[in-house]
Amino acid sequence: MTRLLDAVDGAASDEDETVAVREIISEIGSRTVTPVILTVALLLMSPLSAIPGLPTTGAIIIVILCVQALLGRRLSLPRRLMEAELATSKVAHATGWLRRPAKWVDRVSQPRLHLLTRGAMRILVLGLCAVIALWLPALELIPGVTTIGATAIGLFAFGLFARDGYFVIAGFVLLMMIGTGAIFLLNAAAT
Repeated sequence: MTRLLDAVDGAASDEDETVAVREIISEIGSRTVTPVILTVALLLMSPLSAIPGLPTTGAIIIVILCVQALLGRRLSLPRRLMEAELATSKVAHATGWLRRPAKWVDRVSQPRLHLLTRGAMRILVLGLCAVIALWLPALELIPGVTTIGATAIGLFAFGLFARDGYFVIAGFVLLMMIGTGAIFLLNAAAT
């Protein structure tokens, strides 16, 4: 995960005041979709998620990439999304904020429980990532809530990327916690 953050920093290190999505993807590499989904989820887990419209843009990118992965297609985004820009200073702040957890994740992750990261489970996980992303634009109005959904997507994407089923399980646990919390809040609001 640290290498992905390095790639994002590499794209944002130019003298320019902004960095385009195209430049970030170019640094990461466009051969596989999963690291790009993970990168978008990481950025949405950071303080960048407070920028109005960014969670919606990130959600659109994640949905498109998940559908492409499910269809076995190569990474391809509409030009308008590829040209979307972020301030390099904000990107640098976000990647700096993510460095410590990324180092921990890199240290504890290893290939394990492969059956949760390939075949039918990979299809299920990518489908769940797309469904979660579809909810992010509606949740953008509530500060911080999109970060929770992005964290679930990040856990799933990292699990697929690193072939570590423990992170896929962590994504399912977080989804169950979100569902339980939503039911609790709905019950509390109804009474």
